[in-house]
Amino acid sequence: MANPTQPDWEALARLPAFHELLAAKRRFIVPATIFFLIYYMTLPVLIGYFPEMMKQPLVGKVNGAYLFAFSQFLMTFGMAWLYMRTARKWDAMEHALLASIESKPNANA
Repeated sequence: MANPTQPDWEALARLPAFHELLAAKRRFIVPATIFFLIYYMTLPVLIGYFPEMMKQPLVGKVNGAYLFAFSQFLMTFGMAWLYMRTARKWDAMEHALLASIESKPNANA
């Protein structure tokens, strides 16, 4: 039984625009997550397998391990910036999708 105050979520899930939104999110989130995990796990792997290389001072007394660890902070801020920029596009797609279903009369009503 259709509730006139609630959106018809099943009908929304069948719309091509909804699938485009999901695909757009997947195109960013999956590669970004893979990149983040590989980058994050590279530091302990390098320290574990190449400790002498990571102990080498690169900038004054700062060694490779500290520089790599600092680069993870920069990478995190960069990923957050990219996510926010990309999420604005998803928000626009979501608003267009919701506007399209709100403008259509409910077939079940």
